[in-house]
Amino acid sequence: MPSLIEPQLATLVNRPPAAGAWSYEIKFDGYRLMCRVNSGKVTIFTRNGHDWTDRMPKLRDAIAALPVDTAWLDGEGVVLDASGRPDFNALQNAFDRRSTAEITMFAFDLLFLNGTDIREQPLQSRRNLLRNLLVQLDEPLLRFSEDFDEDPASLVASACKLKLEGIIGKRADAPYRSGRSPDWIKLKCNRSQEFVVGGFSRARGARGGVQKLLLGVFEKDGSLRYAGSVQPYLKPRATAAFSEHAHGLAQPESAFYNPPTPDRDRELIWLRPEMVAEVAFLEWTPGGELRHATFRAFREDKPATAVTAEPVASIGPDGSRERPRASDGERPGPRNKVVVAGVSISNASRVIDDATGLKKIDVTRYYTEVAEWALPWLHNRPLTLVRAPDGIKGGLFFQKHADKMRIQGVSELPKELHPRHPPLLVANSAEALAGLAQMGVIELHSWNAVAPDLEHPDRVIFDLDPDPQLAWSAMLDAASLVKVVLDEVGLKSFVKTSGGKGFHIVVPLTRRQGWAETKEFSKAVAQHIARVLPDRFSAVLGPKNRVGKIFIDYLRNSRGASTVAPFSVRARPGMAVSMPIAWDELREVKRGDEWSMHGAIVRQRSLGADPWAGYWQTRQGVNAAMRRAVGMKP
Repeated sequence: MPSLIEPQLATLVNRPPAAGAWSYEIKFDGYRLMCRVNSGKVTIFTRNGHDWTDRMPKLRDAIAALPVDTAWLDGEGVVLDASGRPDFNALQNAFDRRSTAEITMFAFDLLFLNGTDIREQPLQSRRNLLRNLLVQLDEPLLRFSEDFDEDPASLVASACKLKLEGIIGKRADAPYRSGRSPDWIKLKCNRSQEFVVGGFSRARGARGGVQKLLLGVFEKDGSLRYAGSVQPYLKPRATAAFSEHAHGLAQPESAFYNPPTPDRDRELIWLRPEMVAEVAFLEWTPGGELRHATFRAFREDKPATAVTAEPVASIGPDGSRERPRASDGERPGPRNKVVVAGVSISNASRVIDDATGLKKIDVTRYYTEVAEWALPWLHNRPLTLVRAPDGIKGGLFFQKHADKMRIQGVSELPKELHPRHPPLLVANSAEALAGLAQMGVIELHSWNAVAPDLEHPDRVIFDLDPDPQLAWSAMLDAASLVKVVLDEVGLKSFVKTSGGKGFHIVVPLTRRQGWAETKEFSKAVAQHIARVLPDRFSAVLGPKNRVGKIFIDYLRNSRGASTVAPFSVRARPGMAVSMPIAWDELREVKRGDEWSMHGAIVRQRSLGADPWAGYWQTRQGVNAAMRRAVGMKP
């Protein structure tokens, strides 16, 4: 039985699904609790894995009374008011006063039972086991979270009338999956989420007190964005506790990259971004700040580093995510501009590709729509950009540095990571992708290393570049043969279309080898394949060396070299996309430029499984046996 399990999290959605087998429960206003039972010993974890067992001895004893040998329970800890509703302030007071005897856990899932991992069983089966288990106990501090058969819209209305947070919907036939999942959805009465407290304001000249908390959310690149303020309305005792805590976090500079400015009547006190507050609000403004915010409580159970803006997903009738409309995240801007992901797009109607009529705004929309899949492959990787400011028939420009111009959302790496060169660029957010599109960027090429460790590559890439006269079947055979060789060597590989003529085969590595060693090994692999199959492959650069053959390009594995990133558009007629595929899909692919921008989005939203599943969990490096297998000297 695992020592720790990450909880499954729900996705905030705009409406309930109209079809499918869904189960609905109350969304409790409390602390998420994961409880491990092992031969009578109970451990109670928070959502982030902190052990709070000693803080809730009564609940621990209640769980210990379960008639089980081993179990994992998932639920919510609450304090109920006189009317039986969860009272979050009472829960906070219970912890503050170290008087937690009234904390009740509503259990809603069972993950392990008597030595058996049941996470792969359907939710309905797991909950039936949980219900039967809790019925045997009859313990008021440990209750079953009931589900309801009513129409979800009516349930939400009832929850709001009762002043509850909302409801949670779960696919009744789905397994348990740690992390945020579309199989669990939440429908809230009012929008609320956690925010990082990056400072507070007080009356200018005052020696104490607090007017408003200055709130922020972390962006994907790790920077803290100011998101507005809220008046906390703290009681004297709570104000004193906050002031004492804030005193230890005070710092001279703002942690926000876009801090608010002080004025004549107030001064701003900056804090290290470690405190978390839960805030309810009406909506986000177009400028990315809260409208009509209401303070609810400070949170101890969630780390500040995990706090990001929680988007609302649009879902279709069956609960699957809908493709965003052009208006989602997009609005008119000044002087006939269009604002996408917070970036003002000029000349949005400029045609980029005469062959398809695709415009600058189409490229911008594509990159913001594909961001959720593309960004993990771009995060902190230095970029080489291909710009087409006058369309792909005009001049194409390669760019690695900002060159004195600011690209909105794009970050610069510290100079010491790439000495004697201008700072390298990285794109870690949808805003950055929109900012690049605004600058006429079409292609995104990325390094085989991730900052801050740019001296040790974390992958090797083989680019299969064919003689244009070869039949497509030869490319399919070539990709399969390269996979076979890598399998025999002992390396797991993944494949994507190049968006052009061929395939890229990607081999993830643990970062043990340096650039020289990795480059020599990739060269040896290419030469080995060319020796074994000289009528099919060449490892020598140049068109004359690949007549009737496929060049295995290993030259992209040097420091500073780059390869077109997954989901990048190509600056060629048709503007196809480099698309990750599964190896068992290979024979279904008809061309290296099979997926258009629109086709890429449709494919990603319809996929049942990640074609590169297991990539991030792959742990492999180049060893002596592998080097010998491809003919390298010891």
